[in-house]
Amino acid sequence: MARYTGPDCKLCRREGQKLFLKGNKCVSNKCPFETKGYAPGQHGRTRRFKQSEYGIQLREKQKVRRIYGILESQFRNYFKEADQMKGITGENLLRLLESRLDNVIYRLGFAPSRKSARQLVRHRHFLVNDQLVDIPSYHVRVGDVIKVKENSKKLKTIHSSLRKIRDDRQYNWLTLDKANLIGTFMNIPHREDIPDMINESLIVELYSK
Repeated sequence: MARYTGPDCKLCRREGQKLFLKGNKCVSNKCPFETKGYAPGQHGRTRRFKQSEYGIQLREKQKVRRIYGILESQFRNYFKEADQMKGITGENLLRLLESRLDNVIYRLGFAPSRKSARQLVRHRHFLVNDQLVDIPSYHVRVGDVIKVKENSKKLKTIHSSLRKIRDDRQYNWLTLDKANLIGTFMNIPHREDIPDMINESLIVELYSK
């Protein structure tokens, strides 16, 4: 499958804000966004211009794609699905993205970043309802139980990530049993429960053109 393989930190610099794509590195003094806060490229330091309405909408869509690690075609499919659902399209879109298995594993704290979570899923370290799942985009449903596979419970990546969970990383639509490395997807999150700074209405406006 096609995927982005370039430097993650350049994506944050391009969007002009931290997207927390590198886990712990993003909150350390080694984060390139702190030392190179300007946009990447030859004219990154000096290029300043007023963005058009379309440009603002496009940047918001690109930002969300990069936060969740999704390619353009995948993102467009998620939007089409969200648009066909009952309710507000933008909120439906975020709920679909939050229901991805790689995102749920990241939110539970089993991985320091979504990118790391995708790698752990592909390497077959997780069970969903006692069934092995190795597809990062797998749609997690209410009541689904996510477990670390028995012979994967000693992975340093998982334990290191769990040790660094802060109180503000606890989400009310998930429950976590740290001792047994089990998480449960309790309900679909409400818009106000999703902490990322996203203006989904701009994305709806972009695709509505």
